[in-house]
Amino acid sequence: MAASAKSDNQTDGTGSTLSKADLENFPVAPGFLPAAWRTDLMAVYGFARLVDDTGDGDLADPAGTARLLGVTPAEQPDETVFRLAMLDGLERDLDRAFEAALPGAAGEPPRHPLLRALVPLVRRHEVEPEPFRRLIEANRVDQVADRYPTYQDLLEYCTLSADPVGRLVLALAGVSTPERIALSDAVCTALQIVEHLQDVAEDLARGRIYLPGEDLEKFGVTEAMLAEPTAGPQVRALVAFEVERARTLLDRGAPLVGTVRGRLRLLLAGFTAGGYAALAAIETAGYDVLATQAKPDKRRLAVKAATLFAKGR
Repeated sequence: MAASAKSDNQTDGTGSTLSKADLENFPVAPGFLPAAWRTDLMAVYGFARLVDDTGDGDLADPAGTARLLGVTPAEQPDETVFRLAMLDGLERDLDRAFEAALPGAAGEPPRHPLLRALVPLVRRHEVEPEPFRRLIEANRVDQVADRYPTYQDLLEYCTLSADPVGRLVLALAGVSTPERIALSDAVCTALQIVEHLQDVAEDLARGRIYLPGEDLEKFGVTEAMLAEPTAGPQVRALVAFEVERARTLLDRGAPLVGTVRGRLRLLLAGFTAGGYAALAAIETAGYDVLATQAKPDKRRLAVKAATLFAKGR
């Protein structure tokens, strides 16, 4: 078993994919959680990160992963076509994971190690494939859409790219209710917008802009301004506006923390605090998200998490 896992790591970059958890705004699977919870959260994170890396062209070994998934690159390679084929391959492997979790399943097991990690999770919890499919669909959207004309368009994208993760966390904890899902969606959408603000320069280098077109026009920001090494006054004003929007969403969803107890409450406080701390980092940087990628201060994050945990919002 150990030798097999090592081989998988070498061919599909699983280790490098999971290691990116340390770069997130908040701890993905903190040590205060029971081992089983951490395993489940890392399985979800591993899937989501794998899908994102596939959609962004960031796989450590795309050819090896393609072979693993049974995807044959075209003779005349087109990056968009290849990424879409890879996402289709991941969805087929997701189907294998859910089929393998059924009692007495005798079909082909998932081919990718990060999809195999989902099988025991699906067996233990009442999770549906839809949230996982939405994460794949978000990356399909990324292959064909690189601009978002309105804020509403961006929110609709977040229902695919962000909200499913929160819904999965609630499902794994067995606490899903319509009220909690609505609050979770607000938090997750806010966290996605925060990430977009941190990554303006990186996203532009990929040819994508997640700042709504109507807001660019409102603040007189051109795409050329976003390509500058530092943000001018118009860009800073736009970023400040989006920061307040994200904070409003976080404020709307933060009461989710108070609806649960124990270590789950601390986990959700940490997720939410990560968003607030990242917004504070952007403010501290003078809203210049072009010169540097503002990252949350760990002390500020811990203090905010403690406050959210105590107050429940």
